[in-house]
Amino acid sequence: MASGSNRVDNAAEIDRLALALAKEPGSKAFIPLAEEYGKAGMWSEAAAVLEDGLKTYPSFITAMVALGRTYDQMNQPVKATAILEEAVKLSPENLRAHRTLAKIYIAQGAKDAALRSCNVILAVNPQDQEALSLRAVLGAPVSPATAEPSRPLRTKKPGKPVSEAAVPPIETAQSSTAKSEPVALNAEERPATVTTSPQEDLTQMATLVASMAHERRRATVTQLEQWLAAIQVHRRDRAHSGESSPPTS
Repeated sequence: MASGSNRVDNAAEIDRLALALAKEPGSKAFIPLAEEYGKAGMWSEAAAVLEDGLKTYPSFITAMVALGRTYDQMNQPVKATAILEEAVKLSPENLRAHRTLAKIYIAQGAKDAALRSCNVILAVNPQDQEALSLRAVLGAPVSPATAEPSRPLRTKKPGKPVSEAAVPPIETAQSSTAKSEPVALNAEERPATVTTSPQEDLTQMATLVASMAHERRRATVTQLEQWLAAIQVHRRDRAHSGESSPPTS
């Protein structure tokens, strides 16, 4: 019941788009009309509409790819290959064109050409499952773009081999919680800098500020003591001068 309703809707849409194209023959309305023909399985009608549209828009990539896919559905691989190869010359990264080309090349036994189309797809989307499946069918190895990146090995200075004993063991959840014993490093292995945590940096900064404040206080106290001593000496000098002066008559 639902499929019958879909066919009715599709037929109505075809009539609407065909009327719109008839009113404006030079418009790009032929693209959606061809798509509706394709949904209805009317591939010959779709091809005819696309061929007429390309006469007006000869380098319209969307129409070229749609026509190539239509020829493929009509089991005309020679026409499909010709128009799709022309499309990828104008648009080298057109994935829809390369998908259809890859399948046609595989059917024709053109392995290298099929791999090239798969590689273009995977260069844009390394996880494309269809392209990966086609590469597997062709027996191609995993490409560098889809392979998991390897982790660089930890080595010492260039020119010195690294022994297995020099590679640290992998820590487990149990060993990471245990207190590790300090390991003495020789001059070559000792790191040039020591990285501290933000909390340690704050502690060191607070200690430095407190030390500076303490030094300032000590300098201030020393200066005050010097001033007081000078005042006391001045007072003693004045008192001594007053006592030694002769009485006046």
